Amino acid sequence: MSEVTYRIVEHDGGYAYKVADVFSETFPSREEALQAAQVAAAEQQVPGSTEGIHYQDEKREWHDEVASGDDRPTAKVVE
Repeated sequence: MSEVTYRIVEHDGGYAYKVADVFSETFPSREEALQAAQVAAAEQQVPGSTEGIHYQDEKREWHDEVASGDDRPTAKVVE
């Protein structure tokens, strides 16, 4: 299973949480960014429903697969 890490960082005159190279919106305080990251991390782990997906790959070929709704990553927040 994969893992997603939310990091609290200074950003754009305030604080944000960051996942890989992607920043959240900017929050006025570190505490608000931390709370938002904790909510996002919790939501990341909530199972969904199993769905059929239809997608086109980089070679322009179409594929049909089943995406399991319980295949969720482990999420953590690092202050």
